[in-house]
This record gives sequence, structure tokens and C-alpha cells, in this order.
Amino acid sequence: MAIGQGLVSAFVPQLSVKFVTKMIGKNFENTEELQAKPAYVRKIRALGIGLAAAGVANLAMDRVADQADNK
Repeated sequence: MAIGQGLVSAFVPQLSVKFVTKMIGKNFENTEELQAKPAYVRKIRALGIGLAAAGVANLAMDRVADQADNK
């Protein structure tokens, strides 16, 4: 799940921005006027890459641990 969310955030950060805007909109007024700055979009993309890498690392460690348990 982390890999998928990370890839979405890395390749389509605008989707994450829309989600955050929608969640903020539940508690505040005029959120449809919010515009994400390019720096924020870059940070979302970087977080997505990190999350995907962490998911891949976790998957690899789990497979190695399973192989060690089967020996």
C-alpha cells in the first residue's frame, strides 16, 4: 500500500494536493481559492518517492525474513 501511495504522490502530486484541499475544506471556508505553490508540489513528490522506497525496502526485508524462516 505504501508503494502505491508513494508512486501516486511521486508521479501525480496534484492528486494529493486536491485531496488535502478537500479535507481542509470540510473545516474552513473558501478553500476552493487555495493554490498550491510549486515548492509544496515538489515536497509532495519527494515524500512520495521516499514512501515508495520505504515500501520497497520493507517488501524486500519481509521476503528475506521469510526465506530465512523457511531454512
